[in-house]
Amino acid sequence: MTGTPTVGRLSAALISPVEPTPGGTLPLSSIDKTVGGLVNLIQVFPPSSLSAAHDGQGAAAAVAAMRMGFARALVPYYPVAGRISPSGLAVDCTGMGVWFVEAAAGCTLADVDGLECCPLLIPGELLLPRPPPGEKLDGLILMAQATRFACGGFAVGISFSHAVFDGQGAAQFLTAVGELARGLPTPSVAPVWGRDAIPDPPSPPPPQLTEFRFVNQVADISAESIERVKDELKQAAGEGCSTFDAVTAVVFKCRALALAAALPDDAKVRVGFAAGTRHLLRGVLPAVDGYYGNCVYLASVACTGRAVRESPLAVLVGAVREAKEAVAAGFADWMRGVGRPDVPLDYSTAILSDWSRLGFDEVDYGFGVPSYVFPHNDHVDFVPALNYVSPPAPRRGGIRVVLRCVEEPHAAVLAAELAKFT
Repeated sequence: MTGTPTVGRLSAALISPVEPTPGGTLPLSSIDKTVGGLVNLIQVFPPSSLSAAHDGQGAAAAVAAMRMGFARALVPYYPVAGRISPSGLAVDCTGMGVWFVEAAAGCTLADVDGLECCPLLIPGELLLPRPPPGEKLDGLILMAQATRFACGGFAVGISFSHAVFDGQGAAQFLTAVGELARGLPTPSVAPVWGRDAIPDPPSPPPPQLTEFRFVNQVADISAESIERVKDELKQAAGEGCSTFDAVTAVVFKCRALALAAALPDDAKVRVGFAAGTRHLLRGVLPAVDGYYGNCVYLASVACTGRAVRESPLAVLVGAVREAKEAVAAGFADWMRGVGRPDVPLDYSTAILSDWSRLGFDEVDYGFGVPSYVFPHNDHVDFVPALNYVSPPAPRRGGIRVVLRCVEEPHAAVLAAELAKFT
């Protein structure tokens, strides 16, 4: 294919709840208020999944069912049809609805390598919804765009407000949309708002942020490399570890090696990760299952650059596990107002999110499940970030790491170090 692929909008409209929903204002939690902005993701559905799921009903019927799935889901999830208040501290339950765009691409998924390569062969912005005219971006809670490719496959671009959802909560909502689009009478998990049950300790001052020019990179950490790290730990300590622990040790070490020329040997380097805390709020929330707000605590590992570069991976795995084990006590201290995470958001720190088990790759709008799901947040230039996702089907096994965590002078070394584990 020659030239840049094109994407044309076919229609765009607000999808409102199919039934009347409660009005009023609902407060956001103290955790919700510490995050914000829109998070973008793209789900890729190959043509085979659409044809298998719809038996020739066609793309139009598939998208119509998806629209109805949103409309039905917005009844139990009625706050999502509202808008974030101008104060940023609450949701106004207006029932306005979510913005839904239908579009068509002038190429096949094969023409753009199934959206699996980095950089993308089609601008990712073309696959994400643009906000409706006259609406402020910081007030929107969710937007969606379904883009049909010439082969019959789809890409579904989702933009959701991090002030209303964490990753698990957003996946829960999209799962409900899919279930209702497929004709289920109710979502399998009933939604819970419950933000006022979250403790509200004093908030820290906003961090000082620096804008960077991150490079987009992707690395596939093979299942064999992960097992090798696990075996190394077993031989050294007589115990196993999780895939998350092994991959985090690998990326922590590789990034420290990439930054060796930029930071003094005794400078601290860090990896932070958002640890889920729903299980720590049983008896606090009205119900843990179904809660879709932010429910995380920022854990971190900090060592000198030299120590990370020179330590065996088994030692780094141990440091990651210690950080995880400290989450319960740290979160309890935070709830009592006697402590809070202290993780500098600068170039020495990379913040990672594990999307591989959130459920985004299990959402079925009636197209079947996606072959690949990935974040697309090129607008975030303040925090070095990594995302763990499932590798594209059928190459399951291992973990794909989507990185925006170094600038150009350090990108080649990072890629070379990560390539040792692919």
